[in-house]
Amino acid sequence: MERELFIDPITRIEGHLGVKAVVDESTKKIREAWSFGAMFRGFEVFLRGREPPDAIHLTSRVCGVCATAHANASAKANDMALGAVPKPFGVLIRNLAWAALDHIYDNPTHLSILAGPDYSGVIVSKLTPSVYDEAKRTKAEHSDVHGFSSIGDIMDALNPLQGKIYILALQMQKIARQMGVLFYGSHPHPRTLIPGGIGATVTEETLIEYSYRLTKLTAWAKFIATIWEDLANFYNSIGYERQGITYEKPNLISVGTYEDPEAYSSLGESYEEIYKNIDDAGRKRYMKPGLILDGELVTDKLTDMNVGTIELVDTSFYDEWDGLIVEKDPLGNKLVWGIPELMKYHPWNKTTIPHPQAQDWRSKYSWGAIVRFAWKGKIYPIEAGPIARMWAHAVQNGGKVKIELPQTNVLEMPQGTWDKMTLEWNIPKVRASTTIERMRARAFNFALYVEAAWNNLLAALEHAKSGSLETSRPWKKPTFSVGFGFDEAPRGAVRHWMVVENYKIKNYQIHAPTTPNLSPKDRWGYRGPYEASILGVEITEELPSDQWTGLDIVRSIRSFDPCIACAVHMFVGNRRIEKLFTPLATI
Repeated sequence: MERELFIDPITRIEGHLGVKAVVDESTKKIREAWSFGAMFRGFEVFLRGREPPDAIHLTSRVCGVCATAHANASAKANDMALGAVPKPFGVLIRNLAWAALDHIYDNPTHLSILAGPDYSGVIVSKLTPSVYDEAKRTKAEHSDVHGFSSIGDIMDALNPLQGKIYILALQMQKIARQMGVLFYGSHPHPRTLIPGGIGATVTEETLIEYSYRLTKLTAWAKFIATIWEDLANFYNSIGYERQGITYEKPNLISVGTYEDPEAYSSLGESYEEIYKNIDDAGRKRYMKPGLILDGELVTDKLTDMNVGTIELVDTSFYDEWDGLIVEKDPLGNKLVWGIPELMKYHPWNKTTIPHPQAQDWRSKYSWGAIVRFAWKGKIYPIEAGPIARMWAHAVQNGGKVKIELPQTNVLEMPQGTWDKMTLEWNIPKVRASTTIERMRARAFNFALYVEAAWNNLLAALEHAKSGSLETSRPWKKPTFSVGFGFDEAPRGAVRHWMVVENYKIKNYQIHAPTTPNLSPKDRWGYRGPYEASILGVEITEELPSDQWTGLDIVRSIRSFDPCIACAVHMFVGNRRIEKLFTPLATI
């Protein structure tokens, strides 16, 4: 017997995402699956013809969660295309603002408020009561740090609206927002990012205000990392270790993050120079870039990650397009390594042409486009996210990531978080991206971001003491140029591409972390990470099949922290839109 689970919408994510899954009731495993984006917006359409700096502020409106992620990626695309990079202090200030919003703000919010409730006492005790009973009997290994005696106590603390972890997360995200606004001027949409710099006045006092808040969030990072270390170890111990595997041999992309102030500020004064030097600067990012295909690191070059990227629309609600805008990158490499039939799908050439139509599971069924990577004649689906980021960083550092966090005597937090602490993340034993390992990686990634913020803060204070407070350089107005801006959002790699002609945007494309992860099935039969992670998932709910809620499916999907508004974009032309509901106040 088979049972269909249709979950639409999946809640506690950003945007509108649905999943259709077919379950074999005899094995309780998912036999077939489709994931789909159910909304469309038109940023890539209405950016055409505007001046390039406009893109920074318009793309921040792609999403109210990832606003700074898109603004930063767009600022870097502008830096390259307009031939201007910030001065060293400006690089540091961009890094500090970026660390606060989104990285330090978003990851613990997801772990505690969005995905966290999937592991809460109220959910686990209802849907998998034997797991809850076992959790109550299992001692929490790091109770001396976070203060919870058992795994069951952690689960209860994740209960929405009343659990300790949930309530603390609401308080801590407010502090992170305050940190970011010191430099950005507003949240969620930063006002101060400009090509070649940042238009914020920063003094030593500003940095001290930042450090006060960062101290609190450092204690929070220790708290969250040890909680999820204990939760992940518990779930792996009860047989959850292979749930939600994307690919047996991982295909992961991380573009790295936090620019080295000297390397980035000396990239050059033209798009050709900046493009030529971007690989060396990328290698000096605080978190290292890396592309892992079939489980092996194949390149750490940002230009490789640019050249090999394609975006198709075979099973997506878009029309095809013809013609090439760009054939080669500034180094002379043919796009998509010169594969003729694929060159038009490179983001510098890809044209967004929406075509709304009925959903057909055998043909077009999603507003999400198909992101793939071409490497040595083979096409790969790719996965973005904290586990990709940590994995790429780890393989270039002996297979592990060590994180050093300073002493933090924060009265709101358990005393176990006050001491100096060393955390260590290792590539998972299963050597794959799984539901629970994606959650663990996000918690440790949050701690690594805090370490990076301290590193940049101390460097910025040295600049402030010496009086080196200039942040920006003037940008050019080229008749033709290309640019890309690659950075890591909390959810994974965010990548923007821009073609400029006569100081107007000729073409613009956006890949949020969710864009490759949401990708539907392609012409070669490959599935994107969401769909791949659902196939083979075993239903663990201890209920009759007609009462299954799809807990294990949504756990897998939420472990990616989907942001569907970022992944798909809408344009309705001259259509008339009417309100078709009656306000509640009138009922």
